[in-house]
Amino acid sequence: MSQFVGRRVFAGQVAGLAAGMVLPLGAMAQSRFEEGVNFTRLANPVAVDTAPGQVEVLEFFAYTCIHCFRFEPDFEAWTKRQPKGVVARRVPVAFNAAMEPLQRLYYALESMGLVEKLHAKVFAAIHIDKQRLLSPKSIVEWVVKQGVDQKAFEMAFNGFAASGKAKRASQLTAAYNVEGTPALGVAGRFYIPGQGPKSLEVADDLIVRSRTV
Repeated sequence: MSQFVGRRVFAGQVAGLAAGMVLPLGAMAQSRFEEGVNFTRLANPVAVDTAPGQVEVLEFFAYTCIHCFRFEPDFEAWTKRQPKGVVARRVPVAFNAAMEPLQRLYYALESMGLVEKLHAKVFAAIHIDKQRLLSPKSIVEWVVKQGVDQKAFEMAFNGFAASGKAKRASQLTAAYNVEGTPALGVAGRFYIPGQGPKSLEVADDLIVRSRTV
C-alpha cells in the first residue's frame, strides 16, 4: 500500500531563479530529474489560471492526509521564496463524496481571508487533537470555536462560490491524474507525485523547463 493517502509532495529552489527568467535549451539536458520517475508530462495539458509569462504551481492536498500535514510547512516556506512570476495555489482533493465538506472548508476560509490564520490549525485539529472534522456540523462547530462568526462562515461554506471551487478542484484532480496526496502540478503540463522533500526541488526544475519551451 502506498504511503500516500488516496491515489499521492514536498523543498528546495533553483538558485538565481527570477521572474521571467529564460534559460538556454541546453540547460534542460543538465536536469538531474527524470521524466517517468520524478515527474510525468501530461498527455493533455490543463488550462491554467495565470497570466502569460507566469507559471502556475498547484499543491494537491487533503486535510485528512498526515503526509500533507507534515509537508505543509515546507510548501508554505517554498511559496514565500518564489518570485512574482510563480503563482502557487492549493487544491483540496476529494477522492470520495465524504471529503467534499473539507474542500468547501478550505474555500470558505479562503474567501474570508482566514487561510493564513486557520489552515494549519485545521491540520493540527485532525492529526494532533484527533478531531473528526468530516461533517458540515463538526466543521462549523470547530470554526466557531476559533472565534469566527458562525453566520458569516456558514454563508461562505454553503455558498455557490465554495461549491463551484470544490467542483473545479475535483476537475483539476482528475485532469492531473492525481493518485494521492500531497502532489504537485506545474504549468498545466507536469505532475509530480510525492517524493519527500525532493518534490519541491523537482518543481523548481520544471518551473525553469516551462520557461524554456
